[in-house]
Amino acid sequence: MARPRLPKSTIECPDCTKASGFPLGQSEGFSRRRFMQIAGTGLVASYFADVISPRLLQGATTAGGVYLRNTAKNAIFIFLPGAPSNIDTWDLKEGAWTPTDFNPTSYDNNNVRFPQGLMPMTAAQLDKMTFVRSGLSWAAVHTLGQAWVQIARNPGGATGSIAPHIGAVVALESQINRKPSDVLPGFIALNSTGIPASGYFPASYAPFQVVPAATGLPTISHPDGTARFSDRWSFLQQLDSSRTTGALGKATLDMNDFYTQSKALMDAPNINAVFSFSAAEHTKYGATSFGDSLIVARNVVAAGKGTRFVQATLGGWDHHSGIYTKPANGVNSLYTQCAQFDPAYASLLADLATMPGSVSGKTLLDETLVVVVAEFGRTVGVLNNQAGRDHNLRMTTVWAGGGIRGGNVIGKTDVTGGSVADFGWSGNRDIRPEDVVSTIYSALGIDYTTMRHDDPLNRGFEYVPFAKDGTYKPVDEMF
Repeated sequence: MARPRLPKSTIECPDCTKASGFPLGQSEGFSRRRFMQIAGTGLVASYFADVISPRLLQGATTAGGVYLRNTAKNAIFIFLPGAPSNIDTWDLKEGAWTPTDFNPTSYDNNNVRFPQGLMPMTAAQLDKMTFVRSGLSWAAVHTLGQAWVQIARNPGGATGSIAPHIGAVVALESQINRKPSDVLPGFIALNSTGIPASGYFPASYAPFQVVPAATGLPTISHPDGTARFSDRWSFLQQLDSSRTTGALGKATLDMNDFYTQSKALMDAPNINAVFSFSAAEHTKYGATSFGDSLIVARNVVAAGKGTRFVQATLGGWDHHSGIYTKPANGVNSLYTQCAQFDPAYASLLADLATMPGSVSGKTLLDETLVVVVAEFGRTVGVLNNQAGRDHNLRMTTVWAGGGIRGGNVIGKTDVTGGSVADFGWSGNRDIRPEDVVSTIYSALGIDYTTMRHDDPLNRGFEYVPFAKDGTYKPVDEMF
């Protein structure tokens, strides 16, 4: 029987005649030699429980001959669920609808028009930023699109239900290089409840969820003192040995990982300073919870304590009505959202650009990839009958730092912003979420063609589905 042809918004590959098999390649992967290397890094027990099978020791495989940029040590992933309007922000299209106080202004020898009045502080950082305007979402449904950009695949596809967040992949891949001083989790999520977690990976790679507060982490110290806590911790190890042996299965090992990570944070000196901030910093970043999250994101990557991927989330962009309504009590509009985003994002870029990196002559921005992503865009042209904009697949992503060339634009849309006039890259097609994730992985030195062989479905788990056969790839023109 012929395989049914599915709508493109429901598949993981733009060529829906392809089977969803997972071809193999070659790389060191989890060879016996690498297993012994990993064994010396102090990984938690549950990690070994997932790789000690002889079948798994055959290794993760890759396409081979893949060029990785490897220009960034860290990534800050700024997620804007609800989807801001591209044509009012990153791909400004002026018309009778454009409020005059947007103050559209030309930059870069008239190559970029930007709403300076809407985001004045961000406008001052345009030389650090690259706009990728030929992006296209697979689905104009919030929950589907939001999950898709965070797991690099169709959530309803074969591996969607077991897929880890891309931050969990980064955390796992960076595990082998962790040092004893790397006490922070590899993946930290700020104001980001409800996002994908570790999938089928061990729970130690799940996002460490933090709601920022000026005083830092509220439970970093025990109220009865260090000595009392140490006694109780020792007693727990004696009382609950089954948690550490794995005799009761993966769930107990995951629990033990969380206990161990928490204990490491409590024992680390001055770690709470990483999650704290001053009143002056709070004001500089916009005096909002989102601004606070970017202060902490800055602190975390500057600390160099093991975190390689930070997500900060600012929702509230679903402007089906009143998109240009001026700020007032209880009103959500493009004005209110940009008033939160603008000072926080601009201050983050400015601070990272002046802070020293880990290598002489490099700044922290040089070493940190900062990506702004939403699940899709919004309709173009005149507003709808509710003075808003509806869902639209055309989208723009915004990039800075980590080897990205600033003051750059990839792709060009038509006069309305609804169609692409020039894709602007070697792929000569729409840039999909899978390409976005491939670019993030490449910048971090992670082989985006990797296929693991430890998934519970026994069909192979690709970091980016179909990247191995060249369907998806990094947007190298940004570097």
